[in-house]
Amino acid sequence: MNQELLNAINYLEKEKSIPREVLIETIEAALMTAYKKNYTQHKNVKVDLNIENGSYRVISRKDVVEEVEDTTAEIDLDTARTVNPAYEIGDPYDEDVTPKDFNRVGAQAAKQAVMQRLRDAERGILYNEFIDKQDEVMTGLIDRVDNRFVHIQLGRTDAVLSESERMPNETYTPNERIKVYVNKVEQTTKGPQIFVSRTHPNLLKRLFEKEVPEIYDGTVEIMSVAREAGERSKISVYAENPDVDAVGSCVGARGTRVEAIVNELSGEKIDIVLWDEDPKVFVKNALSPSQVVDVVVSEENQSTMVIVPDNQLSLAIGKKGQNARLAAKLTGWKIDIKSESDAAEEGSIE
Repeated sequence: MNQELLNAINYLEKEKSIPREVLIETIEAALMTAYKKNYTQHKNVKVDLNIENGSYRVISRKDVVEEVEDTTAEIDLDTARTVNPAYEIGDPYDEDVTPKDFNRVGAQAAKQAVMQRLRDAERGILYNEFIDKQDEVMTGLIDRVDNRFVHIQLGRTDAVLSESERMPNETYTPNERIKVYVNKVEQTTKGPQIFVSRTHPNLLKRLFEKEVPEIYDGTVEIMSVAREAGERSKISVYAENPDVDAVGSCVGARGTRVEAIVNELSGEKIDIVLWDEDPKVFVKNALSPSQVVDVVVSEENQSTMVIVPDNQLSLAIGKKGQNARLAAKLTGWKIDIKSESDAAEEGSIE
C-alpha cells in the first residue's frame, strides 16, 4: 500500500471524521473481494491489515480434520501438527496465503475502496451541510439554463430551479446572483440534489426575517403569507406589545424595508396587513387597500360576506379576482364580496 493511500486514510479519519475502524473494515473487504476474484485456492479467507504501515496478509482458515475431502477448506491433523503439536480435530487452522503478486492487485483494490469512501464522505458532508439549509434562503450564482432547469451554484455544489418554481416575470441569465429558497434536499448516489424555488411563500417570509430586525428577534411575528409569485403577495403580521407598530416595522422608514424585498422579487407588489384574532377585523384588513363597510361572519361555513362601497367593489375584488383570492388565502376564510347597493337590494343591510 503506497504512501498516497496512507495519506488518504489519514485525511478521511482526521478531516472527514470517519472512524479508523470503519476504514479498516472497508479496505479489508475490498482486499478480500480482490483476492476471491483473482485466486481460488482457498475458500475461507480473511484479510489482516496493518493500517499504520500499509501492510496486509491474506489468511486462510481451514478446519482440522482426520481425512481431507476439500483441500480449500480443510487440513489433516498430521499436517497441522507439524506447525503446532497442540492442534486437535475440529480446531481452526490459520495459514498465511498471501500471493507473491497480490501487492499490485491488493493496492489497486484498496485505493479504489478508499477513494470511494472519500467520495461518499464528501457527499455525506455536503448533504449534512445543505439539509440544515432546507427551508432557508441562500444566495447563489446562475451557472447555466437548459430545457428543464436553471442551474445555480451554491458554494461547492449546484442547485436546480425547475420551471414550476420560477417567477413568470423573471429572466434567468448566467453569472447573475440570485436569492433562492431551499425547498428540498435529497441524497442520491451522485451526491445531494438540491431543489430551490423563487415562488414559494416561505421565500417572502424569510426575506422579511432578514430585512426586518423586529421579525428576526421575535418582536413582530409573521402570522400568514399568501403569494402569487411575480405579481402580488399579502403578509399578515402581529406584535404582542401594543406599543410596537407591526406593519410600520415591516414597511420601514420611507418604505425602505419592503422596497428592498420588492426589488429582490422583481417588482412583486406586497400588501402588509395587521393580523387580528377577530375574523371580522382580519378579513377587513386583508382586503386592503379597499375600504370595507361591514363583514358578516358565518363560523359554521368558515365563510364571510364582505360589504364594500360601490366605488370600491372592483378594488376589493382586484384584477381577475386577485385581491379577494389572496385575502382568502391569507385569512383562511371564504370571502364573498358585495357592493352596498347589491347588499341593500338583497336585504343584507338596511
